Amino acid sequence: MTYALCARPSEAMSGKLILLGEKTVEYPLTAFNTLGRHPDNSIQVLDRIVSKEHARITLAPNGRWVMRDAGSLNGTLVNGERIGEAVLNDGDRIQLGNTNFAFAEDNPQAQQAEQQAHRGRVTMMPGQVQSEVRNRIDASKRFVPVAEISDMEVLKADYEKLRVAHELSQKLAVGTDLDMLLQQIVDETFQIIRADRAVILLYDPDTDMLTPAYVRQKRADEEIKLSNTILDEVKRNKAAVLSSDAMVDERFKAAKSIIMQGIRSTMAVPLLVADQLVGAFHVDSMLASGAFTDKDLLLFSGIATQAAIAIQNFRLAKKIEHEAATRAEFQRLLSPNLVDQIVSGALTLDQAGANREVTMLFADIRGFTSMSERHTPEEMVETLNNYFEFMVDVLFKHGGTLDKYVGDEIIGLFGAPVELPDAPVRAVRCALDMLKALEEFNLTRASEGKETIKIGIGINSGRVIAGAIGSSRTLQYTVIGDAVNVAARLCSVAKSAEIIISPSTMQQCQAYVIAEQREPVNVKGKSEMIQIWNITGLQEQDLEVPSVAQRHATAPFRTTQEP
Repeated sequence: MTYALCARPSEAMSGKLILLGEKTVEYPLTAFNTLGRHPDNSIQVLDRIVSKEHARITLAPNGRWVMRDAGSLNGTLVNGERIGEAVLNDGDRIQLGNTNFAFAEDNPQAQQAEQQAHRGRVTMMPGQVQSEVRNRIDASKRFVPVAEISDMEVLKADYEKLRVAHELSQKLAVGTDLDMLLQQIVDETFQIIRADRAVILLYDPDTDMLTPAYVRQKRADEEIKLSNTILDEVKRNKAAVLSSDAMVDERFKAAKSIIMQGIRSTMAVPLLVADQLVGAFHVDSMLASGAFTDKDLLLFSGIATQAAIAIQNFRLAKKIEHEAATRAEFQRLLSPNLVDQIVSGALTLDQAGANREVTMLFADIRGFTSMSERHTPEEMVETLNNYFEFMVDVLFKHGGTLDKYVGDEIIGLFGAPVELPDAPVRAVRCALDMLKALEEFNLTRASEGKETIKIGIGINSGRVIAGAIGSSRTLQYTVIGDAVNVAARLCSVAKSAEIIISPSTMQQCQAYVIAEQREPVNVKGKSEMIQIWNITGLQEQDLEVPSVAQRHATAPFRTTQEP
């Protein structure tokens, strides 16, 4: 089995945007990227004065990143200058509206060339041990006491090994990138051990295989052939193996791959964490028999222990990072109590979309365009953020899901991703509470001498397709279907402080609401007029609605970002 250890395709040229602010967020770039306010963009910029599609970043054939303004109203600034098109350089500052990014570029071509010369190719050669291991190297020996040292050069050599090992432990403690971590391990090992080649292999418990992850050799003009004979010994017994002369070692006398390469000295140690195999670390010397001593094996095992812990810590950190990202995605959509249950596993969400009954709530600010003309962009962004803060709290309180913001409009879902048989009732109660919350919001604004806000709300219930919609790189949980369009049309019909609902919603909540029947209206896309009602309150016998967590344990869902 042969593994070509070359750079990943994505490493040939990589770039990213870094969102600057209280908390930085990194967005890896693909060959074609769009930036803008609309959620369908590669990078959504939640900034009111940013256009729906504001700018594009593409990877040119020459390997350079090019940014183009997409005809935005307020322009795209690179390093403070408005541009139509500009070649980006590492460290450039980009401004879209009030949102600032930094561009970062990795160009590992020179580094790759150097690593390619040393990595070469690794072949796993089959070999079988015909006899059982009769004895193992005693790795319990320690460095001799100072009183027993007679050779100062030996003392200096031992001190240097311990010094490098200590520095390695310090570096491994702060490593955050697996490739860099493995490189540090191998680099420092070469300073400690007189070896010609070194290979770190990582263990996959699903396949029960050790796979080369990083290679270093002193001579780059050779192909590395690793012996399965020695590696199987390490994996099977989880013990360090030292062979002073692998060509005549009785344990490996039947292994042709050892004899073929003429390896004179070999050390291979398992990477273990609490007896759990993480991988293996192999070094060998082709120059001298007995190049490695028991003391080298002891030190090498210590390095392997630190390396295994560092690798395991890296994996755990990545797992925590992924869980945090998942929690952040859920928090954008669901109420906090549901997020806690999902992360803890108490609530299971399937990843498939579904055709289901959902109630959609659309709430839109009335006269927002004219209001924007009377105020600065900064004031409007602040107004929207404060307004959305109020509305989303009310939405989550009633078990709703935040679908998306579209300009000054907020879209809430009831019945997706968590099923809610009483979704229409919840949606109506949520709408009434939104109007109450808006009254409080406007009182605060009025006391500060600011213009008040007026909203209209439309609600409709029906069958929709609910799931993750988008490309493989940019997904958003949402609903699509005719029922969604009807809800949007009803929102446009609603006047200030009105809650307009459809027959499908009214049918399921008429026992709980006080409603005024209105004249039927024409709705775009419908051949017949639709009867509508304006909700003005709740009946006194309105029943208490159980919490979402009490009623449902599973629902289809898919996060907006793939791992």
